[in-house]
Amino acid sequence: MDHLTILYRGPLSSCDYDCPYCPFAKRRDTPAQLRADRAALERFTAWVSACDHPVSVLFTPWGEGLVRSWYRRALITLSHLPHVERVAIQTNLSHRVSWTADADLTRLALWATYHPGQVPYERFLGKCRDLEARGVRFSVGIVGRPDHLDAARRLRADLSADTYLWVNAAEGRVYDEAETASWTGIDPLFPLSRHPHASRGLPCRTGETVVSVDGDGTVRRCHFVPAVLGNLYDGSFRTALRPRPCPLDTCDCHIGYVHLRPLSLYTTFANGILERIPAHLTLPQAQNDTHTRAPTR
Repeated sequence: MDHLTILYRGPLSSCDYDCPYCPFAKRRDTPAQLRADRAALERFTAWVSACDHPVSVLFTPWGEGLVRSWYRRALITLSHLPHVERVAIQTNLSHRVSWTADADLTRLALWATYHPGQVPYERFLGKCRDLEARGVRFSVGIVGRPDHLDAARRLRADLSADTYLWVNAAEGRVYDEAETASWTGIDPLFPLSRHPHASRGLPCRTGETVVSVDGDGTVRRCHFVPAVLGNLYDGSFRTALRPRPCPLDTCDCHIGYVHLRPLSLYTTFANGILERIPAHLTLPQAQNDTHTRAPTR
């Protein structure tokens, strides 16, 4: 196998935020559920560690993983393995970031999301600046809700010029041209998120070089197609890996449509596919915004 990209999602579903657009807001896992999640993650980490081929991993937990020590340890461990090309995680940055000092920063990356109303702005911005000072590779994002627009503009002005700020279209929202222009002024790639992508019958890397894995090791082509390809731990998934078209009418999530071959997003994101960092992109500058860049700390 030349390379396998794995999107891992264990049973963890607890989160310390209560975003109104998220079904997992303020959910609490029981101690037994947390122990099961930890055991599942440690089993997965051991499997990746024993691989004899290149692997990249994106952790996509329903909840917030980095407040749990076992996720931080997994990221550190995997980042030091020579056959792991990239290990990344989606996070709200509510955790301390000093743990990244123990990771190999040539392989580690973070996909961070800012949730206005859940964390003081200066605290989140401070975490971003801390990551930047440490040399951690990361992107920052926000959901494109009307009440988030001012916060997004402020964040774009205050982040460093080479930090990509992505905008996810709010689920179910129809954007008019004026709204689209506003969000595109913040994220030039926002139009990719504006509408679901027609995908049925289109060639996709999922199920071939990209797979989704749950806590039991069940392998599917992606998070959005329920058909099972096999199991990670008994190796039964390997014979199912092959080129295949998408069976769904549409794909509306970045971690899904980035792998659709006709969109050519592997060229757009190059080695930043998992952490959502474009290879070459002229980012909006702050001079046309009413906000000014806060002084560097």
